[in-house]
Amino acid sequence: MNSGLLSAALAYLIWGLFPLYFKVLQFLPAGEIVLHRIVWALLFLLGILTWRGQWQWLAQLKNRRLVAGFALSAVLLSINWFVYIWAANSGRVVDASLGYFINPLINVLLGVLVLHERLRTMQWVCIAIAGAGVAWLTVSSGQLPWVALTVATTFGIYGLLRKTAHLGALEGLTLETALLFPLAVAGLVYLSLNGENGFSHTSTGMQITIMLSGPITAIPLLLFAAAARKITMVQLGLMQYLGPSVQLILAIWLWHEPFGIDRRIGFGLIWLALILFSAEGYLKHRATYKLAK
Repeated sequence: MNSGLLSAALAYLIWGLFPLYFKVLQFLPAGEIVLHRIVWALLFLLGILTWRGQWQWLAQLKNRRLVAGFALSAVLLSINWFVYIWAANSGRVVDASLGYFINPLINVLLGVLVLHERLRTMQWVCIAIAGAGVAWLTVSSGQLPWVALTVATTFGIYGLLRKTAHLGALEGLTLETALLFPLAVAGLVYLSLNGENGFSHTSTGMQITIMLSGPITAIPLLLFAAAARKITMVQLGLMQYLGPSVQLILAIWLWHEPFGIDRRIGFGLIWLALILFSAEGYLKHRATYKLAK
C-alpha cells in the first residue's frame, strides 16, 4: 500500500477512534481534559522537536502577525476540542461525527467567502443539498444542530488559518499549544487549589492515560502531514470521511445513540452532497490530469 495512503488511513482511523479514549476519561469535565491535552501535547511536541533538532522556525516568531494568527487558531482549536470532548462524553457522538461530515463543505464556503474562489455548478448543487440536510435536522429536532455546526465551523476556520500560515504542522501545533500553555497551567493550578483537579485524585494508571493525551493529539496530525506530502488532495479528501464514519458506527452500534428516521434523512442528504462533491472533484481532477499528459 502507498505509504501516503497508509499514513492518511492511520491518521483518520485514530481520529475516528477518539471517542473511545475520551469515554475512558468521562469522569473528568471536558474543560479539564482540554487543559491536560494542551499541557501534555506541548511537552510531547517539544520532545519531538528536541529529538529532531528542529528549532529554526523560532526565528519567525518575530513576526507579530504570524503569532497573532496562531493565537486565533489556538483559540479555535481549544473551542473545537472542548465541544468535541463534551459531545463524546455526553452521548452525542452522532452530532460530533456530523460536524466532520459537514466540514469539507464548510471549507468550500470559506474558500468562496474569504479566498474568493469560484465554484463549479455541481459544487453549488452539493452545497444546496447539504444545506437542505442541515435545515431538515433543524426543523425535525426543533433546534439548530449546534454541536455539529460548532465542530465544523471552528475546524473549518482553523484549517483556513493554517492554510495561510507559514509554519509546518509540527511547528504550528507546538506554537498553538505553547500560547495556550500558561492558561492551561493556571487552570489546573486553580482546580488543584479548590480540590477539583481530577488528575490528583485518580489512580496511577488513569494518570498515565491522561498524559497519553499528548501523543494521541500529536501523532495523527504528524501522520496527516506526512500523507499530505505524498498523495493527492483528491485522495486525501476522499479519505477524510473515514474518521466521522468510524465515529458514527461507534455511536450507533456501541453506545446505541438514537439514529431515527429524521436523522437518517438529514444525514442522507449530507452524504448525498458529499458523494456528488467527491465524484465531481475526482472526475475534474482526472480530466485535468489527462489534459496535462
